[in-house]
Order: sequence, then structure tokens, then C-alpha cells
Amino acid sequence: MKSSKKRYAAIDLHSNNLFIAVVDSEGRRLAHARLFCELHEVDKFLRRGEARIEAIAVESTFNWYWLVDGLRALGYNVVLANPAGIAQYDGLKHADDRSDAFFLAELLRLGILPTGYILEPKLRAVRDLLRRRASLVSKRTSLILSLRNMRMRIQGASLGSNAIKAMPASELVALFGDPAEKLVADVQKGHIDALGRSIRRIERHVSGTALSMPNYTRLTSVPGIGRILAMTIVLEIGDIGRFATAGDFASYARTVKADRSSNGKSKGANNRKCGNRHLAWAFVEAANFIRRYDERAERWHARKKRSTNGIVATKALACKLAKTVWHILSEGTEYDGDRLFGPAPAAKATAA
Repeated sequence: MKSSKKRYAAIDLHSNNLFIAVVDSEGRRLAHARLFCELHEVDKFLRRGEARIEAIAVESTFNWYWLVDGLRALGYNVVLANPAGIAQYDGLKHADDRSDAFFLAELLRLGILPTGYILEPKLRAVRDLLRRRASLVSKRTSLILSLRNMRMRIQGASLGSNAIKAMPASELVALFGDPAEKLVADVQKGHIDALGRSIRRIERHVSGTALSMPNYTRLTSVPGIGRILAMTIVLEIGDIGRFATAGDFASYARTVKADRSSNGKSKGANNRKCGNRHLAWAFVEAANFIRRYDERAERWHARKKRSTNGIVATKALACKLAKTVWHILSEGTEYDGDRLFGPAPAAKATAA
């Protein structure tokens, strides 16, 4: 008969190996080992001993998918440790993989381990594809700005971003006189067009799963949140129930200041990287777009800008939208612009 005593394991994961540590329910260190990154080796190690494994903590590194998914498929209870929320004692003189793994196991045993959200693999693949799209858009924008700057620097003439994307390569090259400049324009235009085709391929692929995503249609009712932003927000959130309040969600979306104060005095800044940078980008984009489609949003932004600056005003509008999205998703409500910005001004009556 197996022992009823619980065991807790933690894994410090690297690219070519991992360090695993096991403690019991009283915090006693039972076993540890450095293993190759092979699932059967980890499973073999965990099955040693009579006590059952209550939970396993895996450090959230760039390569955790295979390990977490594999252990879950084998029936283990796996949680993802969030490194951004974990702070060891600063006075430690020595720290290594062994101490890190046992530290994670101890936090797991005590129930105070900061954890991350594990999205199901099928949706995770779509989410990662949207992240790749954002990376490609950023690269294309960099190339477009480089061409605009080159023309302004050499000829003192402006060239719009949309014009560069729509213009045939031969027409763009003809704008420059020097052979070296023509070569730069031709090469960069080729990259811009290739990136545009890749971006459109990704958009066509993810569009097929958009309508089946929970709350996708409800989010697209918000002015400024279109197809891509709605999918990004839904997939980056996962389960909205993990955020107890609208403020918690706004903080996770990095739309609030990372300040720390006491007795009215600043005590420095908290971890600004704690949260989701992809959601931060999505809500800033939504804040810029909603000003085009809702006059009330533009007036709200203008009032905020007068007392601060444009960047702070946009971030404040992004925070407002993040809290709105939390209410829409957690309470099942519909978007209400009147509650967000106040009622629209009545139209002036025309003279007879």
C-alpha cells in the first residue's frame, strides 16, 4: 500500500537539462537530480518512492510547453511558476539550480507560489501565431520608416507609409537617383512586400477560428477593437475568472503605473515587466483606434492630455478600455459607450 504522505516537486528548466527537487508535506528534502530534457526520465524519477506527488511546479521558461503538456498527459498536477512574481532573499551568498528548485518546491508546498496561466495547447498555438504576426508587423514598420527617412534625408520630400505599401517596386525605385539608393529601395520594398504576404497568410489562418472563440463577438462590439485585437485579447486573457477585479486585470495588462508609495511619499517603482506585454500593446492600439470611431473618446483623451501629456492620456484611455473589457467578459454585459464616456451630446436642431 502506498503512503498517504504527500510530496511536492519543482523543476528548474534549462535548454539542455533540468534540475528537479522533491520535498514532503513537512518540508523535508527527499530527493533531487539533474536530468536530460527527456519526459520519460522525469517520469521515472517522480515515480520513485511510495508517496504520491501532490503537485509539480515548472519554472516558466521559453521552452516549458513540452514538459508541462507531457506531464499533464501522464496525469500529474502541474502548475507554472511565474518568475516575475518570485523574489528570493537578496542576502543569499550562494544560489544555484539545486537551491532554486527546492525554493520553488517549498513555495508550492506552502501554497504561496506565484503561478502563471496555462492555456490549452490548441488555443496556445493560435495565440503564438498572433504573437508572430505582431513581430512581423513591427519588422515591416521598421523597414517602412527607414525608407521614409531615407527619402526625407536625401530629397527633403515625404512619403506616406500606405503609399510605400501600395506602390509597385519599380515606381518606388524610380524615386531615387543614385544606384546605391535604388538598390536599398528595391531590397527593402521586397522585404516589405514579403512580410505583408506573410502577415496576410497568418490573418487568414487565425480568422478561421475567430468565431469559435469565447466572447470574440462581444469584444468586437467595442469601437476600436477589431478582428485581430479581439482575438489577441481573448487568447492572451484565457480565463477572465482568474482576475478578481477590473483593477487586477488592468494591472495585468500593464495599463497602470508601477509605483510604490508610503505615507504619501514615493518608495520607488514595482516590477514594470510583471504582466502581459501583448495585452499592453493591444489596449494601447485599441485606445488609438477608438478615438477615430467615437467622438466622446477623442474628447475624453483631449481633456486628459491637457493636464498630462499625450502618452499618459493614451495609457489612461487604455486602462479605461481594459476595465471595460473585464466587465464585458466577467459579467456578460454588452459594451455601453454612455457608461464609459457619458451620453453623447444632443444634435443641434436645424432652423426651419
